[in-house]
Order: sequence, then structure tokens, then C-alpha cells
Amino acid sequence: MTFDEILSIPPYSLDEEEKGKLLTERLLELTRLHRKNCPEYANMLDAVGFDPDGVKSYKELPFLPVRLFKEMDLKSVTKEEIVKTMTSSGTSGQAVSKIYLDRSTSANQQKTMVKIVSEFTGSGRMPMIIIDCPSVVKNRAMFSARGAGILGFSIFGSKKIYALDDDMKLDVSGVSDFLEQHKGERILLFGFTFMVWQHFYKELKRLKEEGIAFDLSNGILIHGGGWKKLISEAVSHDEFHKSMEEICGLKDIHDYYGMVEQTGCIYMECECGHLHASNFSDVIIRRPLDFSEADTGETGIIQVVSTIPESYPGHSLLTEDEGSVVGIDDCPCGRKGKYFKINGRLKNAEIRGCSDTYAAKF
Repeated sequence: MTFDEILSIPPYSLDEEEKGKLLTERLLELTRLHRKNCPEYANMLDAVGFDPDGVKSYKELPFLPVRLFKEMDLKSVTKEEIVKTMTSSGTSGQAVSKIYLDRSTSANQQKTMVKIVSEFTGSGRMPMIIIDCPSVVKNRAMFSARGAGILGFSIFGSKKIYALDDDMKLDVSGVSDFLEQHKGERILLFGFTFMVWQHFYKELKRLKEEGIAFDLSNGILIHGGGWKKLISEAVSHDEFHKSMEEICGLKDIHDYYGMVEQTGCIYMECECGHLHASNFSDVIIRRPLDFSEADTGETGIIQVVSTIPESYPGHSLLTEDEGSVVGIDDCPCGRKGKYFKINGRLKNAEIRGCSDTYAAKF
């Protein structure tokens, strides 16, 4: 099955059986492709005695630990075909993942993201407030995964403004003028969770105490990058939502889960507070003792699969996060597929998300 064929299917329309067939066919194709074109990956498959002819489900395909991309250069294309190299977030001293993209994989990442996010925001572009500073996309050495996230979501903005200056201070007059200019329009806001709280919410709260209030009741906020720092400050998911609504009227808020090793296949939070897997990807919860698949509701290590990667063998990865599947095909929001929750990082795993790595440095 070609990726264009997958793109033509509405992203949350397939039930478990239909999606299982699609993923098995596509991921088996990708496994064969990478075995042929990535010698290191082929050696790993040979070492475990993998036989593709015996595979009945994508859940039986070998997975790579996501940490491997910090330790090895894994690519299935020639050096000349690489158009972009993405690196993960990391605090000082941490190794970063290196992900090599050819033109096709890079384009498919963007097409996938548009398909997924449009299911939550609508198809039209909106005036956009980026809750970050402009230099993050100019300086590739500065949290490149963070910059990639901003650039990826920027395609949903018609006119854009950065809410923070390079000292991470809120540009009060700039944001105020922008909101006045687009009064009555739906506004898209994007940022990483800790930054939204630390540099946006807290400043709006201070301003409100001085009699200066912003009305974002017609806005939609998409945020991600990890909750570790906020949870340590006793800011829960519900508290985050409640506080944003109280301070500026913002009610339409969506968290998302994603990683640079599988860019494009993000897992968006629905109106019911559940993270959803689209047709392009899936999560499998693995028991830590034997890596068997956990039951619905059982906590384990999160494995992620993606139909996108053709330039590197990142289509089946074992993350360093733990979580559980909440349900399949029956979320009250009406979207089919698995919906799940993240419990956090595995004990002793490195801080990794854009939000959490920034918070650690902050």
C-alpha cells in the first residue's frame, strides 16, 4: 500500500480490524525496505532471526529502542538524498537523536500532520500566536526539535506573531495589537506546555491583577512537549485547563504526544481529554518483563508505530514512556482507533520532551 493511498482515507475512520490490516501491510513493506537499504537494521533483524513471511500482524514486527537513534546513524537512503537532519531535544550533556529525511519522507510528514490537526482545527488557516521566541527557528543549535515543532504547526497560521521576545518576556503590546487586528476571528495558539504556563499564563495572570485582560475565548490552543515539570509544580491537566479559561477565556485546548523520531504522526487530545492514534500510526503497550502486549487499562511501556518513515528505520519504536490504552473505537468524541493516556517517563529515563528539557534548563 502506498502512502498516498493511506493519505486518502479520513484519519480516524477505520475500526480496529480495518486499521490492523492497513498497518500490517504498510509496516511489513517498510520493514522489508529498511532491511534492504539499511545494513545496521538488517544486521539487527538477522540477529533476532526475523522472518517477514511468518508475520500475521504489525504487532509481531521487531521494534527498535528509541535511544538507538542517539547511538547510531540509521538511514535507508544515500547521503546525497538527505535533505534534512532533525535532532531531538536534550538538556546539556545529553546525546540527541539524529533523524535523516529525504524529500519524500519530509513531505509525507507535513501532509500527515495537516490531515491529523485539521480534524481538530478545521481546514482553514487562522491568525496564529506562537508562544515562543523568534530565535528558536533561526538558530538550529537551539532546541532543534522545538524549532521543528513550531515550523510544523506554523503551516496552520495565516498571519503569525511570536508572543515572546528572545528574553522569553511576553510582548504585551504586540499580542494586544494582534488580537485587536483579528477581533472576531478564530485564533490559533501553539506552544510547549511549560512555556505556555511559565511565560504566558503567569504573565496574563499578573496583567489581569493590574487590570489588563486579554480575551482569547475564540481561540484554540495546541500544546505539547511533556508535563513532567508542571506536574512537579502540582499543575495537573485539569488545573491547566481551568486556569487558562479563568485568565483569558480559553476553553478549546488540545495537548498532543509526539516525538522527533516519528515526526508527523502526532497523537492529538480530543474534546474528551483522550490522546488518539490516527490511521497513520498506533500505540502498543508492552509489559516490561516480557514485552508482551498489555491489556486495555494495564500500564506498560509505550511502543509507537508509524506508516511514514521511508528514509530511516523508525517505523516501529519502543519509547521510554509509560502509559495505558483507555479504549478502542468507542471514544465519546466519535473518532475511531485507540485512545490512551501517558503516565510519564520511565524511571531513570532521561528528560526528553521539548517542554520538559526547556523546563530543566529554565
